[in-house]
Amino acid sequence: MKCILAQPRGFCAGVERAILMVEKSIEKFGKPVYVRHEIVHNRFVVDSLRKIGAIFVEDLSEVPEKAVVIFSAHGVSKDIYKNAKNLHLKVIDATCPIVKSVHRSAIRYANSGCSIILIGHQGHAEIDGTLGQLPAGKMHLISSAKEVEKLPIMKKAAYLTQTTLSTEETADVIAALKQKYPGIQGPKTGNVCYATTNRQSAVRSICKEVDLLLIVGSQNSSNSNRLRELGDEQGVKSILIDSVENLNENMFKGINSVGISSGASAPEYLVLEIIEWLKNHFNLKEIIDEQTVKEMTKFPLPTELG
Repeated sequence: MKCILAQPRGFCAGVERAILMVEKSIEKFGKPVYVRHEIVHNRFVVDSLRKIGAIFVEDLSEVPEKAVVIFSAHGVSKDIYKNAKNLHLKVIDATCPIVKSVHRSAIRYANSGCSIILIGHQGHAEIDGTLGQLPAGKMHLISSAKEVEKLPIMKKAAYLTQTTLSTEETADVIAALKQKYPGIQGPKTGNVCYATTNRQSAVRSICKEVDLLLIVGSQNSSNSNRLRELGDEQGVKSILIDSVENLNENMFKGINSVGISSGASAPEYLVLEIIEWLKNHFNLKEIIDEQTVKEMTKFPLPTELG
């Protein structure tokens, strides 16, 4: 069997920064520190931070007064910031800087008199945070080109997107929006972040050479699900797995080459464990790390933690 590893894969700059912010906060303020929502969507990351003193909550009412609370990389609504202030909490904001830029764009478009269309998946933490930058009802949330037909007439419109969508999916929706609203404003290819685009390009590249694609990531990870869907679209059997624990030999019957990638919130050690499993169960003759682009992006820590 041959194994081809997509590169880049795994942690992006926003995820690395968010995890480091939790670790640094525990060092500086002592444990416990509270984290609203999973800091990133990966249970292994969450469990490792829990072991060193992080307590994960879904509601600020679970956080004691004056405690340290960290907002996850997905971002939060303005109401959450207001609630934290009212509860006298020490806030550390680990929102990804790229998500922050989407929030600023939403406010800017609204201030210029635009009706805003947000492309994304309802219920995702990032979408909840973006919707919450403006009063309820000020943004129209859609997830597909078909839903564009149901949107009302708008004199002045602008669009924004979730950062973890597939590039193809986003392009289709943007094209439909431009057809319905010829003067619509918005970023040419949406707000899909560099890391999402790079990981999708790397998966697209290795799909030409593999019989099976394994995507390492949690079921609630949007970008990991998009990678698995992309593999299916390329005609390759694709499976999203949490870890090596999800593997069995029957999955590899008739498979001569397997591709592996991982979502932006999946630790690299999970990939390495899968490679070891393949070595132990099959005659793994070749392991190829196929790099499509080298990522150099780094996001600095806030000065209070730097």
